[in-house]
Amino acid sequence: MTAPVPNPWISAIQAYVPGSAKGGGHASPVKLSSNENPWGASPLAIEALKDAAAGSHRYPDGTAEALRHKIAKLHGLNPELVACGTGSDEILQLLPLIYCKPGDSVVHVNHGFMVYPIAARRAGAEPLAAPDADYAADVDAILRTVREDTRIVFLANPNNPTGTMIPASEVARLHAGLRRDVLLVVDQAYAEYLDEADPDGGLALAQTTTNVLVTRTFSKIYGLGGLRVGWATGAAPLITELNRVRAPFPISVPALAAAEAALDDQEFVSRCRAWNREQRTRLSDAISRLGNKGLRAIPSEGNFVLMTCPESGPLSAEAIHKGLAQRGYITRWLPGQGLPHAVRISVGTADETGGVIAALNEIAAA
Repeated sequence: MTAPVPNPWISAIQAYVPGSAKGGGHASPVKLSSNENPWGASPLAIEALKDAAAGSHRYPDGTAEALRHKIAKLHGLNPELVACGTGSDEILQLLPLIYCKPGDSVVHVNHGFMVYPIAARRAGAEPLAAPDADYAADVDAILRTVREDTRIVFLANPNNPTGTMIPASEVARLHAGLRRDVLLVVDQAYAEYLDEADPDGGLALAQTTTNVLVTRTFSKIYGLGGLRVGWATGAAPLITELNRVRAPFPISVPALAAAEAALDDQEFVSRCRAWNREQRTRLSDAISRLGNKGLRAIPSEGNFVLMTCPESGPLSAEAIHKGLAQRGYITRWLPGQGLPHAVRISVGTADETGGVIAALNEIAAA
């Protein structure tokens, strides 16, 4: 008896594992495992979502014209050079399918977003992990990792799951060191958590070069992770190829309406940015006070903190992850990303942050 046989590069994929929403036996645990906005979405976006629901029997605008124009206006871009997708994930997954063939390679930072190696393997390409420097991207290491068969370099900036970020000068140096036929993808999923409109210069590079694509998402500071809306910008040929292979209707009618309304409420975005910075600092400081216990908070520019732990014992990452779950706080333990000694904790509200700090102190004192 025979059966369909998958391509060997598909069988080599380790499926993406999302942050858990369960654990510890609590009926309503605090979910700090997926870097979601704990303050939710703008009231304008929620109202638009409700109003648009009645039109869900109609197909959406597959080109997302209204949304692209709003994105372009906010960021000073040409709307014709913006492509939208089902979250930035869809765009990231499509790029190796467009630019790689079996036997090519894709470079990403060692401790980076899990989607990058998955996307590479979907196209039959080999993912190459470049060593980092104290959990941050190392431009020289990335350039050394690039081979003749490398077609794409993925850079998340700020990086997930470490929260580290390299400055615009280093992003420019990375771009300058790449061949022109290598696509540099700057994943700015967490860019809105910084004060600058283009904190690492990626958007500027995408407007002035032919081999830089920037991706962003509505899943983080805009609080629309459940609706799956993302976008990318780059040179016209890059956007043309993306539009050639993306889903015909990548974003639903209600999701388009919510995303458009979310862009209109930049006051809400500014408040979330300030709240996130306040609670992230509070969490990082609390972890630092436990430094004598072997805990360390990696400096973060995102809406989460990576905490490194002793490799074994009652304060190991696994033990703390389980201990927090028992107390009602679901975090992300990261052995699958080569970080068995680390726990990623998403920034929560003031009450949630206070609770997880108290739980950490209780575990450390045991």
